[in-house]
Amino acid sequence: MSELAGPAMRRKTVAVKVGDVTVGGGAPIVVQSMTNTDTADVDSTVAQVTALARQGSELVRVTVDREEAAAAVPHIKEKLLQRGVTVPLIGDFHYIGHKLLAEYPACAEALDKYRINPGNVGFKEKKDRQFGAIVETALKNGKPVRIGANWGSLDQELLTHLMDENAKKPNPMDVRAVTREAMVQSALLSAARAEEIGLPRNRIILSAKVSSVQDLIAVYQDLAARSDYAIHLGLTEAGMGSKGIVASSAALGILLQQGIGDTIRISLTPEPGGDRTLEVKVGQELLQTMGFRVFVPLVAACPGCGRTTSTIFQELAKEIQGFIHESMPEWKTRYPGVETLAVAVMGCIVNGPGESKHADIGISLPGTGESPTAPVFVDGKKVATLRGPTLAQDFKAMVIDYIERRYGGARTAAE
Repeated sequence: MSELAGPAMRRKTVAVKVGDVTVGGGAPIVVQSMTNTDTADVDSTVAQVTALARQGSELVRVTVDREEAAAAVPHIKEKLLQRGVTVPLIGDFHYIGHKLLAEYPACAEALDKYRINPGNVGFKEKKDRQFGAIVETALKNGKPVRIGANWGSLDQELLTHLMDENAKKPNPMDVRAVTREAMVQSALLSAARAEEIGLPRNRIILSAKVSSVQDLIAVYQDLAARSDYAIHLGLTEAGMGSKGIVASSAALGILLQQGIGDTIRISLTPEPGGDRTLEVKVGQELLQTMGFRVFVPLVAACPGCGRTTSTIFQELAKEIQGFIHESMPEWKTRYPGVETLAVAVMGCIVNGPGESKHADIGISLPGTGESPTAPVFVDGKKVATLRGPTLAQDFKAMVIDYIERRYGGARTAAE
């Protein structure tokens, strides 16, 4: 009989402090996100950072693409602190980052980390100088940097050189393999240059983001095998809706299982007017499902089949899950440990009682043709049978009562 599988041993990396958050060095894998507001619009950016932080984003990145955005950053930071939002802010710099950081020192000071793209930090003779200027600003302000190579903006000079070298080989690699190697080298050579300038390894995070699942896996496997820098994982341009969720989960899930990755971002394209916090929820659910972190109580729910023509269990599962997510900001402070709660909402007699017994609290609703009663199990034992039009409200009340009894004591002890 094979042994039960579990998450792999985390790859050993150098720990990096980003504000009050530790990335790498064996610390819990950090979930981060990025705003899609115009950073120059202080109020809308503050509102979105607040929403992302309250959903659980532990780092939030903002675009700093022009003077107005750089000038706005200190005001954004100030307003967030006034709201009690202390999530570290990361500045995303491309093309003129060196100039903005130099001309807006308050921006350089307010940010908790700088993101540098070695593919567009500068070109030809300006590249080393402008890259060096950003690193020196990071040194001056005591900030870490993420050196993030990207498939869509790869260093063309490096890529051309590797392509030329590859063409001379008796058995040249295919173009995609050479491009992957260019991604890895771009990140590693830039990190080595940052260290030469004086930035220590405990202030460097690397990423090499690709939009293809298989390429992403290959690139990060190589990057992890050739360095001990902390690593940011993310499938860039993952897409919208279920496509983006599935692609990101497939790629990141494989790498995380191999022990690769210290911080993740799920780069989802939001629906028009959609909720930006969805990418945070997906990141949390991925880590929790794989057993790396615990964020919210889990709700196990029956998928439904021909035995469950009633929609009561679906409605109840949705209601309980929504209720838990809405309540978590308050529950985190009132009920320490509540995130470990497991709830089951099942639809018929086949698996319902068994799954309900395995949960902390569970209900087994009647399937088609079954007696219109719903047994409730608490800590593996049947404690009640619910029926009638108030069944959903009664079960929700039992969940609240269970939480108060089990986790309320932890709050009292802490006080």
